[in-house]
Amino acid sequence: MKLVYPACFYPCDAGSYTVVVPDLPGCISEGSSLADAILMGTDAASGWVLDELEEGRPVPQASSMQTVRAEEGGFVSALVLDMDAYAEKYGKKAVRKNLTIPAWLAAFAEKNHINYSRVLQDSLTALFEKQSAAR
Repeated sequence: MKLVYPACFYPCDAGSYTVVVPDLPGCISEGSSLADAILMGTDAASGWVLDELEEGRPVPQASSMQTVRAEEGGFVSALVLDMDAYAEKYGKKAVRKNLTIPAWLAAFAEKNHINYSRVLQDSLTALFEKQSAAR
């Protein structure tokens, strides 16, 4: 799942930047250069969103780029979050779920070495992305 959030960038001393993501309360980061600030802002926002997902809370919808205004001296740019890659690298929380399926389907899955968890995760992720895109 990829998400895009507007972020406000504010120049600081010696070429560093502070990054604020208005749609994610308290999500603030800083980088020693603009490139570093983009990476740090993306990491901070991804961590913020992953925490929400792991706690079962809804992810805030991103504001339109046209509606976000930086304070004087700052500018607005987009941060692209690759939540699948971030969760694969940093995700900690897993929830065990039991399921019931017909015996013939279980036999088919076993014969074909199908990983139930992977199939369920892929299907649910696709549904989640479809719903998110529809918002």
